[in-house]
Amino acid sequence: MKGEVEVPNLFDFLGYIVYFWSNEKNEPIHVHISKGSPQGNSTKVWLTKGGGCIVANNNSRIPEKELRKLLKSIEYHYFYVVSRWKEYYGTDEIKFYC
Repeated sequence: MKGEVEVPNLFDFLGYIVYFWSNEKNEPIHVHISKGSPQGNSTKVWLTKGGGCIVANNNSRIPEKELRKLLKSIEYHYFYVVSRWKEYYGTDEIKFYC
């Protein structure tokens, strides 16, 4: 894990958790995915301006079939994730990767 940082959990899906690392406020909006509990080698997914998402890395080696389902779930929860990002980091301005 990343030391003593807080890990705001967004939702669980297929035995995976989708979450933020609390110390990544200055990065473009994204989530991390790990099986069971937060891991330092988590999969990272960028949210896009258009309501989609892009895999930045699959460090936790989620099988492709499960990863596709997780990406669909993240897209489904897009507005919820954006809302939680704004609330958690105390900002109305969102930076996007693309």
